[in-house]
Amino acid sequence: MDERLRLAGRTALVTGASRGIGAAIARRLAGEGARVALVARSEGPLRALAAQLGGGAFVIPSDLRAAGADAVLHTAVDAAAVDGIDIVVNNAGAFFSASAHETSVDAFREMLDLNLTAPFTVARTFLAEMRARGSGHVVTIGSIADRAVFPGNAAYAASKYGLRALHEVLRAELRGTGVRATLVSPGPTDTDLWDATDPDNQPGFTPRAGMLSRDAVADAVLYAVTAPAAVNVDELRLSRS
Repeated sequence: MDERLRLAGRTALVTGASRGIGAAIARRLAGEGARVALVARSEGPLRALAAQLGGGAFVIPSDLRAAGADAVLHTAVDAAAVDGIDIVVNNAGAFFSASAHETSVDAFREMLDLNLTAPFTVARTFLAEMRARGSGHVVTIGSIADRAVFPGNAAYAASKYGLRALHEVLRAELRGTGVRATLVSPGPTDTDLWDATDPDNQPGFTPRAGMLSRDAVADAVLYAVTAPAAVNVDELRLSRS
C-alpha cells in the first residue's frame, strides 16, 4: 500500500453509498487509500462501485431503518476482517417536499427514521470501539435545511435540525477522547434526489445548474478527515459561489 496516501491503512464506512453524494465520497476516500465499506439497500449498484474502487472495498446491503441494523453492520465489518471502522460517514437520507397539512404521519415518521434515527444507529454501532481505541471520526452529512426553513420542508427540516443537534451532542461528548465529529452541511446539490421534484420548473427552488456538485461535498468530507489528528473540523457549511 502506498503510505503517501493520506488514508492508507484506514477503513471508512459510507452509508447511502450506491449513488449520488455517497458514491462520490466513497470514491474520494478510496482514492486516498481507505478501504471502504459501502452501505445501502441496493446491492447491485454497491457491488459495481466496489469493483470500481478496488482496494478491498466491500458491500453491506442493509436497510438502516430495520430492527437489528446495528447487528448487521457489526457482523459484516467483522466478516471483512478489518481492525474496526476508523471513519463513519452518515450520508444516507431521503427528501420530499409537501406542506405540513399534506404530509402524513407515516411519511413524517419514515423521514425521521432514515434521516435521523438511522444515523444515530450507525454512529452508536461504532462509537464505543472508537472511544476505547482513542481514535476515529464520525462525519454527518447535514443540509442547508438544518439551519434554514423553507415551505414544504416540515418533515425534512425536522429531521435535519435533529441531525445537527445529534452532531453537536456527539462533538461535546467526544471532545478530548481522540474521536472527532464533523458536520458537513451543503446547500442544494445536484443529485437524482431532485428528479421527482424537478427544481428547474418549480418557483423558489434552485435550478440544478446552480447547485453544488456531489464532488464538492466529497471534497469537503476528505478535507475534514485528512486534517491533522489534533484538529477537529467542527462544521463545514457549503454553498455555491
